[in-house]
Amino acid sequence: MSIEAQSQWRVVSVSVAGTSHEKRGKPCQDAHHWQILPEGILVAAVADGAGSANLGDVGAKIAVDVAVETISQQKLLPKDNIGWQFLLVDALRAAKNAVLSESQVREVEARELAATLILVVATPELAIAAQVGDGAAVVGDGEENIFPVTTPQTGEHINETTFLISEQGVETAQVKVWLGKPVHLAIFSDGLQMLALKMPMGLPHSPFFLPLFKFMTVVTDEEEATKQLEEFLRSPKVTGRTDDDLTLLLARYG
Repeated sequence: MSIEAQSQWRVVSVSVAGTSHEKRGKPCQDAHHWQILPEGILVAAVADGAGSANLGDVGAKIAVDVAVETISQQKLLPKDNIGWQFLLVDALRAAKNAVLSESQVREVEARELAATLILVVATPELAIAAQVGDGAAVVGDGEENIFPVTTPQTGEHINETTFLISEQGVETAQVKVWLGKPVHLAIFSDGLQMLALKMPMGLPHSPFFLPLFKFMTVVTDEEEATKQLEEFLRSPKVTGRTDDDLTLLLARYG
C-alpha cells in the first residue's frame, strides 16, 4: 500500500523482541498503535511491558489500543491545546482502567500487566504528549532542528520507572505541548533511549534521528519501509548497544 495514499501523514512503526528476550524465549513486550484522523491529526501510542510482568505484552497492547481508540472515537475533537491535554489524560485513564479490568478477568495481580505508555497527538500546528514511564517522543521541524516533547520518567533509581497501573501513574504523568509545525515525529520505548537521547538530560541525539527522518522523506511503500526499519532495529549497530525490546514509530507530515 502506498503510504502517501493514506493521508498527509506517513507512518512507519515496528516493535521487535530484544536479544535478551529472544535468548529466554520470551515474546516482545512492547506494543504500538496509531490512527490518522481527519484534518491532519495523527494519534499514536507506544507502550513497554515491564520485564518483571508475566503478561507485560498483554498490558502494553491493551494500553496502546485503548488510548488511541479513546481519542479516535471522539465525536468532537478539542479546538485548543488545553482541551487536548484533558483528553489525553482521559485516554491514559481509560487505558489504565482497561488494563485493570483485564487483570480481574484473568484473576491475576495488576502488576502482571504493568506497562509504560506514551500517547501523542500531532496536528499541523502542534504536538501534545502524555507519558507514564520511560521512553520518549521527539519532533523535528523539517530544518534539522529536533526538539524533545517528553523525556524518560524514572524513579529514585536509574532503572526504576513508573507504570500505568501504578496508584499515581496517571496523576503523575508528563503532559507536554510543543507549539510549532511538526514535520517529523518519533516515539520510542526505553530500549532505544540510550542511543537516541543524550542522558541524563534526555535531549535528542541528532546523529540518531537525522538519518531516520531523511529515510521518512523518501519512503513510499509501507511494507518495504517497515521491513527496512525492522532491519535497522535488529542490526548490530543497535543490538550491540541494547538487548531490550525495541519500538520505534516514525511519522512525517507533508
